[in-house]
Amino acid sequence: MPNVDTANNFYLVLALFADAIVLFALVFALAALVSKRAREVASGMAAGIAPHANLLGFVVALVVTTGSLYYSEHAGFIPCQLCWFQRILMYPLVIVLGIAALRKDRRAWMTVLPFVVIGAGVSTYHWLVERVPAFAESSSCSLEAPCTSPWFEKLGFVTLAWMALSGFLLIGTLMVCQIVGNRVDAGDPPRAATAQDAQDEFEEETVRS
Repeated sequence: MPNVDTANNFYLVLALFADAIVLFALVFALAALVSKRAREVASGMAAGIAPHANLLGFVVALVVTTGSLYYSEHAGFIPCQLCWFQRILMYPLVIVLGIAALRKDRRAWMTVLPFVVIGAGVSTYHWLVERVPAFAESSSCSLEAPCTSPWFEKLGFVTLAWMALSGFLLIGTLMVCQIVGNRVDAGDPPRAATAQDAQDEFEEETVRS
């Protein structure tokens, strides 16, 4: 087993890589709002990623899950209450996305996105608890495993909470690619993906069911 510092650096690189992908996707999405060419490029990229979104999401969820287990079972980092909430929301995605990848389920986003949205919210709150006194005062974590004290910090902001947030956001980005890819395959004109896209497709799938 690698020593803890080596593992910290390894997961730091993975988190920054995930952050870069999410930021890149966000920039493209914003550009797609104002540029037809950007919309075409973004839609084409999303359509190319969509068939692999479930498998890639499964890999992300598996890496985050094994990382959290490494820290608690090998490094001895006791999970705080908020850590457990994040685990509860991340661990099921390994199974959900694994099955979806095997079945080539193009509607997996309908199950995955609620976990992602809530999980990202909890991770963001946890990260704020670690560094903002006003949020720390609202936390009710135990003294044995306080939510306010990260086990480690890299680059002044990357903690376990940030790493979990990076995982949730990357999975969410992949699911958005799945939504856009479904629309492109259905023959809809390329355009920027919005929250309305998800709602429209959810309603369409509900009617078909």
